[in-house]
Amino acid sequence: MSVENAKEYLKEYNLDKEISYHEKSTATVAEAAQRIGCTEGEIAKTMAYMAPIGPIVIVMAGDVKLSNRKYRDVFKKKAAMIKIDELEDIIGHPLGGVCPFGVKEDVKIYLDESLKAYKIVYIAAGSELATLGIEVKKLEEILPQAKYIDVSQK
Repeated sequence: MSVENAKEYLKEYNLDKEISYHEKSTATVAEAAQRIGCTEGEIAKTMAYMAPIGPIVIVMAGDVKLSNRKYRDVFKKKAAMIKIDELEDIIGHPLGGVCPFGVKEDVKIYLDESLKAYKIVYIAAGSELATLGIEVKKLEEILPQAKYIDVSQK
């Protein structure tokens, strides 16, 4: 059902038919980069956290890590990832398919500044077997509610 939610969201922007389906997992940055044939930085990973404002997802370049200090500066609390067995209930997508498309209504979406280093990124689309290649500018357009933050480090 998660892929369907992502697909339905993307349909509004005529991007639903742009989803690529893979025979093998793209759940990790390394797997996705290998399957797609791009650098790890071009993989846009989506991380899910429980922040003081509620559940959030942060989309960042695949070659960076979360900076706990920067996260704490932005959200005034230590980063707490959502547990794997709660991801689908809280965010709307399972592990390996977490993306900002078709998330539950109360989930806030953030884009990390690290994405700006790339013209095109590849992001999960609701399943570990589904990805979407998209220009970063287009990603910003189709996620009008998303805000840029700087919470990554190399």
